Parts: sequence; structure tokens; C-alpha cells
Amino acid sequence: MQVKYLHTMVRVKDLDASIRFFELIGLEKTRQMDSEEGRFSLIFMAPPGQHECPVELTHNWDGDEGLPSDSRHFGHLAYEVENIYDMCQHLMENGVLINRPPRDGRMAFVRSPDNVSIEFLQVGEPLAPAEPWASMENTGHW
Repeated sequence: MQVKYLHTMVRVKDLDASIRFFELIGLEKTRQMDSEEGRFSLIFMAPPGQHECPVELTHNWDGDEGLPSDSRHFGHLAYEVENIYDMCQHLMENGVLINRPPRDGRMAFVRSPDNVSIEFLQVGEPLAPAEPWASMENTGHW
């Protein structure tokens, strides 16, 4: 039996804020479906040139009352980056809290506007430890 990866779905409360966040980390919108009857939107976002690896942002127009409020039950999304320090600096400059700084030059975690945990991994070998990352403490959970 063969399987093929399709996407990872996360529910979002503020669609515009979530789209901005995923664009900030380098994803682009690849397609959108709006359902008047179902009163929801599906926005697929993926890294450039990797449209086969999307995250699906599901936005219920009338809110999510009655649905689980903690996104932790699914784990996290993970993206490989060319320079983890540059990515974290870019995110911090745009108001994103670095929950788990890349002290080891290899791994960092942030949260999306909807509390989705996002992991960044340095491509190849870890970068040499550098400030301010090497001495930065964890903040919150990831």
C-alpha cells in the first residue's frame, strides 16, 4: 500500500494574521477555496518551489466555539532553513517571540498567531554558537 503526503491542517481564528505570519516565515499562498455553504475558507501555503508540502489554514467564518482551543494535540510544523540565526532575527524584528532560541545553532521554535508550534532546523551542520542566541532563555512553551 502506498501513501502520499498531502498537507497538515491547522485551524486559524484570524485569517489575515495567520497568512501574514506564514508569509513572514517564507511560505506563499498556493491556492484558496471558500465555501459559502459550509461558511469556511481553506488557504494552502507552502515554501516556494515546494507546493507539494503545504500547510492548510482552515478558517471557520462563524468562529470555532465548541472546538478544541489548544493546538498542541497535533505536535508542530517543521521547516528547514538556510540560516537559523537570520530567520530568528527576521522573526524577532517582526514581533514574533522566539520560544526556544537556537542556542545550539541548529533548532528553534516559535508559535503562530493561533498557538501552532513551528520548528526551524538549520540545514546541514549546526552553526557555531553565537550571541544573542547562545545565552537567550526559553520563553513559554513550544
